[in-house]
Amino acid sequence: MIEKTQDQIETRLFINGKFQSSSDAKTFTITNPFTREPVADVFEASASDVDKAVAAAKAAFPAWRDLSPTDRGKYFHKLSALIREHEEEFAHLEAISSGKPVSKYIDANMAIETFSYFAEAGWTAQGSSSWNTPGHLNITSREPYGVVALIASWNAPLAYFAIKIAPALAAGNTVVLKTSEKAPLTCILGAKLLAEAGFPPGVVNVLSGYGQTTGAALSSHMGVRCLSFTGSTLTGRKIQASAAMSNMKTVHMELGGKTPAIVFPDADLEAAAAQTQFSVQILSGQTCIANSRIYVHESVAEKFLALFKSMFSSAVLGDPLDKETTLGPQTGKIQYERVKSYISAAEKESAVTLGGDANNGYFIKPTVFENMPEDAQIMKEEVFGPVVVINTFKTEDEVLQKANDSEYGLYASVFTKDIDRAVRVSKLLETGTVGVNCTSPLMPKDMPFGGFKGSGIGRESYLHSMESYLETKAVLIQIGS
Repeated sequence: MIEKTQDQIETRLFINGKFQSSSDAKTFTITNPFTREPVADVFEASASDVDKAVAAAKAAFPAWRDLSPTDRGKYFHKLSALIREHEEEFAHLEAISSGKPVSKYIDANMAIETFSYFAEAGWTAQGSSSWNTPGHLNITSREPYGVVALIASWNAPLAYFAIKIAPALAAGNTVVLKTSEKAPLTCILGAKLLAEAGFPPGVVNVLSGYGQTTGAALSSHMGVRCLSFTGSTLTGRKIQASAAMSNMKTVHMELGGKTPAIVFPDADLEAAAAQTQFSVQILSGQTCIANSRIYVHESVAEKFLALFKSMFSSAVLGDPLDKETTLGPQTGKIQYERVKSYISAAEKESAVTLGGDANNGYFIKPTVFENMPEDAQIMKEEVFGPVVVINTFKTEDEVLQKANDSEYGLYASVFTKDIDRAVRVSKLLETGTVGVNCTSPLMPKDMPFGGFKGSGIGRESYLHSMESYLETKAVLIQIGS
């Protein structure tokens, strides 16, 4: 494992191809959630720094736009190779800054595969043609917006670094990416590798900072024409309002979730228990698609609960740098206290039947509530911790009503051997993705990912992301006789 001392970790802003301190020299501290000791002081981008980054991206746009997809792709291939060389360093940085166990680190591989795919995907930006207007050949072209702002979430920062940057660049845009203040270090290392890969100055700019300063400046910036955000629904509302009040920039958002899983009596209970407990346990429950609500038919509830609790409680809590650890701490004190507050509120409605606060740093044990009232806070709001509510149901109509009674609609799962029921229920679930006999975090790369209702606007994936970063132009050509 590659380790670096605090003074060896890059913490500056990456603007116009160079690392530099923030204009006001302001910094914020990243703390190791396991040791609770400082890891690094990271420079916080001011509104002036945002202006500078947007200007650099705008200046770089014409030359980048006019490159062929092949010429753009050369940089992507170089970057993919460099990420692979530094995979252990990325895992180490993530463990010490956000508590993600190295045993579960997949972000680097996701980034490698994403940049490799989009190295070739630029060729798919195609228009259409029409002879339907007499005397005219009319065509459409798909064209980049120009400067695109990207705001990444903290639970999988390097993965989102790639998922957002790669399609935006492949479409011909230039970008300004804001990292999360909770986990900026892997994105900053990604910026260092971008420079090493030879990306032209200004094509990618990487800023660290808080939402109310750096994020607000980006979302309201008149020089940004398109913005992609992954994070909370609350922040998404603020971004959409800022975008509308500035220049009506196009906004795509992947927001929160309250994923229901429905286990029917004919399901493979062992498989259902294994998959749903993993969904809630991965990343210490800090994912928008965690199966935080599970509905089990009353006739099999006792057996399912026994299987689920046995698997769920087997998580190994410990040092994220230890390869035996499977469940790390919450990413920091704020997140830890947030999860604890949800547990405390839920305990007034129903008893904890497994887990709870580990009373050891920022750790929350895999936690189960049963028979929770449907109107309880924990049933309506996103907890973002290894906490699940398991309730029972009697009829299909009943469980569909309960599953859909949410302002979120990102992911849902159905476990049954009855194909007719699986199709029927999948159709009626109000979510962007439905897993049948499978659940999150499964998300095939060629399937669109995004939410219904308050869970977002737009879709991301290999085959869908570039659509978010292209506009359509109609060109009307009169043909002489």
